Amino acid sequence: MKPAPFAYVRAGSLDDAFALLAEHGDDARILAGGQSLMATLNMRLSAPEVLVDINRIDGLAGIEETGDALRIGAMTRHVDVEESPAVATHAPLIAAAMDHIAHPAIRNRGTFGGSIAFADPAAELPACAVALGATMHIAGKSGTRDVAAADFFEGLYETAIRPGEILTAVSVPKITAGWKSGFLELARRHGDYAIIGLCAHVDLDGGTFGDANLVFFNAGDRPVSAPETAALLKGQTWSDDLADRLAASLKDELDPPDDLNADGPMRKHLAGVLVKRTLGPMAGE
Repeated sequence: MKPAPFAYVRAGSLDDAFALLAEHGDDARILAGGQSLMATLNMRLSAPEVLVDINRIDGLAGIEETGDALRIGAMTRHVDVEESPAVATHAPLIAAAMDHIAHPAIRNRGTFGGSIAFADPAAELPACAVALGATMHIAGKSGTRDVAAADFFEGLYETAIRPGEILTAVSVPKITAGWKSGFLELARRHGDYAIIGLCAHVDLDGGTFGDANLVFFNAGDRPVSAPETAALLKGQTWSDDLADRLAASLKDELDPPDDLNADGPMRKHLAGVLVKRTLGPMAGE
């Protein structure tokens, strides 16, 4: 299929982009990497009158260390995140997720911020952001504001970005001593959207668990945290009994959807499988 007719405008600066969004309102869409947008255009699931291209705006791409965090520009290509030594060192959860995002051709063009802003509940990076306690930096004509990742995702393809605003960067806290990250997803083929996936970020001291964040993707209409199950880890060492209790807790805590790939009960079962396969090796088992 072919997209409906649309106009194309290349923004030269953020102010230029804000002016274009204000002028065209709901009839405009931001064009970043375009890997999701072009598909929806071609299938006519969206039909904007104007595409506002932000690819040439200075300062929206790049990875830099800012004290105790990594600041990843929204226009940073997936491949640059994937190959970044700073991400591998300071945000290993994101580094582990990158190879699972679609395929190399998509990662060469797709952007870190685009994946976050699109807010597909089956995508890897939104769940990583929530698990790591990332901060989203949003800019608009009236100024800038920061939103915690836990508050950023508001529903199916819905975020805290308001009309006329643009996600400019994401700040990810650097991993600290004693913390480990684990990533695992189950998909029919590598590169497909996951049937269900897990981002785990846990404090481990000699094999004993402390605080933990367990965040699942494709388990709801946004990244889904499991705080009640994570609380069962505190003060515990890994064992088959603990694994079984975690799996049982997830069946009560999660309420995943049914679709053509799996129903809710299957996803609940697979969530328990992911926890066992992820946390056991992290604890040294």
